[in-house]
Amino acid sequence: MLMRLQSLPSPAGGQAPWPGCCTCQPTQGLMKGDKHEEQELGSEPTASQQPTEEEEALIEFHRSYRELFEFFCNHTTIHGAIRLVCSQHNRMKTAFWAVLWLCTFGMMYWQFGLLFGEYFSYPVSLNINLNSDKLVFPAVTICTLNPYRYAKIKEELEELDRITEQTLYDLYKYNFSNTLVAHPRGRRDLGETLPHPLQRLPGPAPPHEARRARMASSVRDNNPQVNRKDWKIGFQLCNQNKSDCFYQTYSSGVDAVREWYRFHYINILSRLPVDASVSLEKDQLDNFIFACRFNQVSCNQANYSHFHHPMYGNCYTFNDKNNSNLWMSSMPGINNGLSLTLRTEQNDFIPLLSTVTGARVMVHGQDEPAFMDDGGFNLRPGVETSVSMRKETLDRLGGTYGDCTKNGSDIPVQNLYGSKYTQQVCIYSCFQENMIKECGCAYLFYPPLPGVDFCDYRKHNSWGYCYYKLQDAFASNRLGCFTKCRKPCSVTSYQLSAGYSRWPSVTSQDWVFQMLSLQNNYTINNKRNGVAKLNIFFEELNYKTNSESPSVTMVTLLSNLGSQWSLWFGSSVLSVVEMAELIFDLLVITFLMLLRRIRSRYWSPGRGRRGAREVASTPASSLPARFCPNPASPSSSPPGPATSLALTAPPPAYATLGPCPSLASSAGASSSACTPGEP
Repeated sequence: MLMRLQSLPSPAGGQAPWPGCCTCQPTQGLMKGDKHEEQELGSEPTASQQPTEEEEALIEFHRSYRELFEFFCNHTTIHGAIRLVCSQHNRMKTAFWAVLWLCTFGMMYWQFGLLFGEYFSYPVSLNINLNSDKLVFPAVTICTLNPYRYAKIKEELEELDRITEQTLYDLYKYNFSNTLVAHPRGRRDLGETLPHPLQRLPGPAPPHEARRARMASSVRDNNPQVNRKDWKIGFQLCNQNKSDCFYQTYSSGVDAVREWYRFHYINILSRLPVDASVSLEKDQLDNFIFACRFNQVSCNQANYSHFHHPMYGNCYTFNDKNNSNLWMSSMPGINNGLSLTLRTEQNDFIPLLSTVTGARVMVHGQDEPAFMDDGGFNLRPGVETSVSMRKETLDRLGGTYGDCTKNGSDIPVQNLYGSKYTQQVCIYSCFQENMIKECGCAYLFYPPLPGVDFCDYRKHNSWGYCYYKLQDAFASNRLGCFTKCRKPCSVTSYQLSAGYSRWPSVTSQDWVFQMLSLQNNYTINNKRNGVAKLNIFFEELNYKTNSESPSVTMVTLLSNLGSQWSLWFGSSVLSVVEMAELIFDLLVITFLMLLRRIRSRYWSPGRGRRGAREVASTPASSLPARFCPNPASPSSSPPGPATSLALTAPPPAYATLGPCPSLASSAGASSSACTPGEP
């Protein structure tokens, strides 16, 4: 606490007015705005008295909350705050402006909350840019749409055909072909080699009234009643120990026969060696594709790669990542794209597995696998299909702005395809992992893990039960594959639009078929049902780029906050600093007041603050004699200003002060010179 000591002027050359007594004037701790005012008696000060100046400390604080609030309202740059002080003599206006100021303050911070909530929701904006440049031609995969009969499993497939034909005859009395005459074996003999026979299951009973009406109608017509609409066709699947079984049923006989045939076909195909699909005849491509041209230049063997699909047969991918020189499109139009003439005859294929004719086509990126079930489309025989493309790219924001992955390295699913990450690659890899984990074998349609065999009921007799149960869990996302597999942050897609026309025309079909017959051994009898034409090209070289960007950045947030602050208070960022200073001063004043209260309670055993005020306000003439034992008479003092000044600020515990020491010892004393002494 900062103290001042001031000695009274002596009338005779510096001697005290009262021998043996000192006058102590300690001051209070300096707060902001404090002044030491001396009370003067007389009209003019003596020459020896110097005017005191306001002493300032390094850091000053206000003495009360009221003084701090008044100073803030008088000097702040926030609009409306000064009205709280200027109208203090009118309580109604003061209350009105106080309520208005607090409401405005609350509205502003409510808007601040909305702005911060929007910022931390991480919204994005979609930016669309249109670019124009030479484009890399995408990969194009074409499949025959019918599986091929391999020589190593041909006998097993023929046996499956005979069992299926006999099943159709038993269920529907349909004679599929003349093979039943050539192989007069019963269904029981044929079915001994195949588990899970196809059966007819009774459906739910119809309503009583409808059944009675149907029975009455059959009696009147005298016809035997055949309720084939009430049937359900299916086959039974059981677990390893036969403790749990269910029927895989279908309401359509066509779907039931195809799915049952497909189930047994997968088991037979899983016994095929891995390299069997590679050892195809060299002229397989020539038998399927009559002509291939890109940018008016004929294709060669280096422009395509081959693989086998279990359901779509032999597939050929043009311009894939293995191509040494990727095709580039520098001009749009049908003459600057890929043109194919395809053979759609079905000579040695499997009619019970595929019920459509034509070809399957898919357009995809070079480093993406061809998922023919998901993104392909069929070509119709006898028709020229022209497909125009438009390229689009999408760049998503990752991290807190979106749930996407850049390259799939942070996805807890192993990429079994060894290609670029896509969501389909991840989902099918996830299903295959669960298939291997739960069923102990790999599903034929997806790549297996090293050392894992494909599912075959000769080795895994309950894999069908496990597969259909797992398929149901997969479709309902109980496996979590759709949750684990996030979208890629960068996606390139091709928007397709197709046009169709009859090919060849009636006037040109004779010479076209004649040329195909001479050059490609095309059977003229099939005519239009055996050929199809495909054109794929870019509609234009302009491609659209869709990119995400943060909708609310830090700069936008600060700008919005400043706009709200200016709207409600008409101030700037410096006003925010003033508010921070006000809060800081409030905290400091509160701390100092608590500190004073603690000190007065534990370190000041005197009468306290109230007693100090009483002593300070007592005139010097009325003080007890023990404080000044040798007072001088009033007549001994010379004329001039009064020498007995009132104490302006008593020292702590002033009432406990003892007799004053001698004049000689008090000449150079400090504020602590008047200490308790002997009585």
